[in-house]
Amino acid sequence: MEYGIGLVGCGTVGQGFLEILHRKGDYLRDVLDFEARVVAISDKHKGSLMVPEGIDIPAVLGVLSRGGNLAEYPKSGPDRAEALDPLDMIEGTEADIIAELTYTDIKTAEPATSYIRKALRMGKHVVTSNKGPAALHYRELRDLARKNDRQFRIEGTVMSGTPVFHLVESGLAGNEIREVKGILNGTTNFILSKMETDGMEYVDALALAQKLGYAEADPTADVEGFDALAKIVILSNVLLGGPLGTDEVSRTGISAITKADVDAARADGFRYKLIGRAKKDGGKITAGVSPQKLPLSDPLAGVMGARNALSFETDLMGQVTVQGAGAGKIETGFSILSDILAIHNCRRG
Repeated sequence: MEYGIGLVGCGTVGQGFLEILHRKGDYLRDVLDFEARVVAISDKHKGSLMVPEGIDIPAVLGVLSRGGNLAEYPKSGPDRAEALDPLDMIEGTEADIIAELTYTDIKTAEPATSYIRKALRMGKHVVTSNKGPAALHYRELRDLARKNDRQFRIEGTVMSGTPVFHLVESGLAGNEIREVKGILNGTTNFILSKMETDGMEYVDALALAQKLGYAEADPTADVEGFDALAKIVILSNVLLGGPLGTDEVSRTGISAITKADVDAARADGFRYKLIGRAKKDGGKITAGVSPQKLPLSDPLAGVMGARNALSFETDLMGQVTVQGAGAGKIETGFSILSDILAIHNCRRG
């Protein structure tokens, strides 16, 4: 089965997704009966491209890898590479699925939410790795998707390519999720790991994380817990039934943790982790993000480096823990593919 796909945003995640489509195209077709035809791309910085018969993915990746604009796409004509607002692209393309991959604004969730609303109202499925719309408007967008008999999927918003929602939807189906807690930010986990294993001070571990690409130039969202807060809100609203607002979650980051704190915890048989936790008790959800000293016997305590992990407390299976790589080009690109394949499997079924 073939699907037309339109990309809104083609930065790191979008290019990772395109690389996977190119690399795995034969496998996806032969084994999963799935073919992707990328028909449109609209990116704020890189321009726009609409090719109904399908974009040459290696050609696009070649242009973008050298920092070029989509107008340089070798097969483009004036009608194919014109500057298009994403809303116009969504309306004008015949894509079956829109992959919304723009930057996250956790305060307003815009312009991403407007793009998603438009696509769903146009009868297109939507997949996104953007935390803003999922954290602030999940119920509205889910209901809009259902009203239009479409799907709104968000696997990449919490643990990059590591399955969370797909796991609960299929592997843990029939279980009641009572609590979720986890390491939801690979940057902070890398920093705390280096402070313990390499004896580094916080500022030095942060600098190394930035040098290796595990931390942004402005690391505030990660180290002060805002990124993990958005993710625990998403988990609360999707898995525990919400609604929970971002202003209802307590938050403390790791910037005040010292090497002395880490060493003292280790001497007592504990390990510092930045933990996001949400629990449902009698219909009420409480949630928070904070550095916690975990006993070394805790499955989350053994997760080191720039990795994520999440534990589910269930009524039938007890505690179930999943871990995987933190956010990365291929990892998050894979989450987009996995959501699209979920849509494909529903159509096949």
